[in-house]
Amino acid sequence: MRTLALVLSVLLASGSLGYSKKPPIATQKLAPEAKSAVQAKELSLVRVNVTGQPFDYFRPWQKKAPFSKRALGAVLPHDRVLVTADLIANQNYVELERAETGDKSAATVVVVDHEANLALIEPNDKSFLKGLQPLDLALDTVVGDKLSAWQLEATGAPVVTEGIVTTIGITRYPADVADFLTYRLSIPMQYRDNSYTVPLVKNNKLAALLLRFDPRTQVMDAIPAPIIAHFLKDASSSKYQGFPSLGITFFPTRDPELREYAGQKTGSGGVYVTNVEAGQPAAKAGLQAGDIITAVENHEIDQNGNYVDPLYGKLGFGNLLTAKVYVGDTVVLHVTRGEKPLTLNVTLEHRSEDDYVVPPYNIDEAPSYYVLGGLIFQELTRQYLKEWGTNWQKEAPQDFVYLDKFQSELFPEGHRKVVIISQILPANGTLGYDDFSYLVVKKVNGMEIHSLGDLAQAVKKPMDGFHVIETVDDPKQLELSVDEVAAEAEALQKNYGLPASQRLP
Repeated sequence: MRTLALVLSVLLASGSLGYSKKPPIATQKLAPEAKSAVQAKELSLVRVNVTGQPFDYFRPWQKKAPFSKRALGAVLPHDRVLVTADLIANQNYVELERAETGDKSAATVVVVDHEANLALIEPNDKSFLKGLQPLDLALDTVVGDKLSAWQLEATGAPVVTEGIVTTIGITRYPADVADFLTYRLSIPMQYRDNSYTVPLVKNNKLAALLLRFDPRTQVMDAIPAPIIAHFLKDASSSKYQGFPSLGITFFPTRDPELREYAGQKTGSGGVYVTNVEAGQPAAKAGLQAGDIITAVENHEIDQNGNYVDPLYGKLGFGNLLTAKVYVGDTVVLHVTRGEKPLTLNVTLEHRSEDDYVVPPYNIDEAPSYYVLGGLIFQELTRQYLKEWGTNWQKEAPQDFVYLDKFQSELFPEGHRKVVIISQILPANGTLGYDDFSYLVVKKVNGMEIHSLGDLAQAVKKPMDGFHVIETVDDPKQLELSVDEVAAEAEALQKNYGLPASQRLP
């Protein structure tokens, strides 16, 4: 598989602008070229105020403490404002604020794409953005270009900081489901209370949006205009489709022994397909594990998985399958299978979060759960794993991390979920079970469990007066008395503040 490594020493997966405890840097004196940007900014930005409450995946029946966020949104045509999806995740209320007057209007989220980390909002008052000049997109940014980060002081005074694009490549966004085009900049960004979303501008056009920033190294990753353009074009249709997915993993073919193993006698380019996910576009087109993809359309793929982009030079070929095409498009893959060249026509689709065995995100959705005699059952999701913090891949239960990382290989049939015992509440029926949380459920009352819906059906058929829960790991089997579960149900709900004993998908 590919290893995608960001060289940021601190990754702010939330997309917000981090800052150190050092005293704030004094506002820079604006160069003449920056002054025109400031004038344009006053006609192109609005403050975005968001309040909300995230769901608590450790206690799935309740929410966490309320939050508030403050950001800048880029004004676009058709009275819409562009922000990051992270900003409006789990929102209860979104409000726009005119920077120059302080006027406010409630706003509605129109389209959100958590994979690309982009969202469109619009004011409820249709005249609220009147007089503001919408920003066009700058689609021609290359390495070496200067981009200006636009921010505002609390007083409304402008702050413009210039940075240089040092790298353009393919990286993972916070949702961690696909490779997207990314600009990397060296920029001395300053913290402001509206810096959760920061527009980056080139010649008074929107070139990118802040994705993450490391204040120690002053390195920023940004969502580039081509990804924004793809999002906006799709959002203009009657139904938003999302970015397409091929449904494969692959490995470089630099190793001549790997090429020989794959039967590649001639040529030295292409990538080795390590896995093809069942039911996804590549599988439907006939691609197989062990194939070598040598080209997409007329773009040859080298042994590192790069093609030559006319604007950016060498770039990961994932860009050809995200920024360049749309759901429903057909792309031609040129493949070698053994010594035989093949041409496969792949009709692209978007992969819904529900299609994953372990969903990568469940934002804005209340987590499902089932309480049975003090045992808390949940479906494993990455949102649950992220409750262990930014270092969740090391801190969360490693069995669960493994299931998330290799889900397509472990569950090639798909169309199921992984049900876990996430915790055990102290009760008479759970005495002695205190140390048995973080278990994967295999069967309940003899029935295979592939979802919480399965579990709800299984508990209707106890075995000889007991609920028998079989787990993948030790203790292998837990037993709960049906009578004791029923007798304690009301007390459990009262003692632990459970609004209900279950919330099913």
